[in-house]
Amino acid sequence: MKFLDQAKIYLKAGDGGNGCVGFRREKFIEFGGPDGGDGGRGGDIVFEAATNLNTLIDFRYAQHFKAERGDDGGGQNRTGRNGNDLVIKVPVGTEILSEDREEVIADLSRDGQRVVLLKGGNGGFGNTHFKGPKNQAPDFANPGLEAPDMWVWLRLKLIADVGLLGLPNAGKSTFLSIVTRARPKIAGYPFTTLHPNLGVAQVGELEFVIADIPGLIEGAHEGAGLGDRFLGHIERCAVLLHLVDGTEEDVAASYKTIRRELKAYGGGLTGKRELVALNKIDALDDDARAEKAAALAKASRKKVHLLSGVSGEGRDAMLKAIAKIVASARASETGEPEPESDEDEIEETPGGWTP
Repeated sequence: MKFLDQAKIYLKAGDGGNGCVGFRREKFIEFGGPDGGDGGRGGDIVFEAATNLNTLIDFRYAQHFKAERGDDGGGQNRTGRNGNDLVIKVPVGTEILSEDREEVIADLSRDGQRVVLLKGGNGGFGNTHFKGPKNQAPDFANPGLEAPDMWVWLRLKLIADVGLLGLPNAGKSTFLSIVTRARPKIAGYPFTTLHPNLGVAQVGELEFVIADIPGLIEGAHEGAGLGDRFLGHIERCAVLLHLVDGTEEDVAASYKTIRRELKAYGGGLTGKRELVALNKIDALDDDARAEKAAALAKASRKKVHLLSGVSGEGRDAMLKAIAKIVASARASETGEPEPESDEDEIEETPGGWTP
């Protein structure tokens, strides 16, 4: 299935039905009077979050959505049928933005969450509604109200607990493939990951979702490489795992490049909890490991975890550190007491180096 995380669509709620002008025509009733019924109400535009969806690809081929119009009123005081609501299902994590993308109208972050975005128009009054002592035979009725319409943008932000960061070929996809059942494309050239991938990891009884996004390069906020548009998918994460390729000549510069792009993007990413890992240590000897780990620790001002996606070295310790932060974040959301943490395994300082 092709991944699509942005789409522009047109929405229009249902117009109200017209009121009816009618009069009783019954034998032996000389002055029957008005009996025109009211029009039905138009349908609403409703958005609903669904867990069985993970992309906005359906909105590439269908971009106009209109709810049903209310039926007109009828004689004998018959009210027109209300129009059916149009329920549009979107993936959990979808934001609905205004046409200029300046305002977030709704954020569907929970399964089954519903938002009525546009209300249908009210039905018009029939002539029975206007009957009175001064006008016992009104010959007019109200038309149904016209419903509002609008263009909106849909933007999907994946729901994940952990976001993977790093330059292209930092080993993010390999890490995702060894700790989850996800099978992202892995190759020895940059930008093999062209869209975000999700995987579910398990530590003990705790399960958490890891999101791998395409690698960033210097100038990504200006559109270099694949740009920074995919950073929105890790805005909801409790912790960021920053992988730095240990085979790079200057690991400190690699780390700082990503941090600069996070700062330029905004979205609160620089203030998120961050774990730093020196990856691909299977290609380094002991002296190189120590030297590069020290340089990376100085640049990030954090404890550096040693990791190898190929050999699996450091994998369990890394998952344990991630799991403790995720458990702590979930406990904070629910108001439960936080689990005890081991200071030598979890870096407590949020964020990281900021230029």
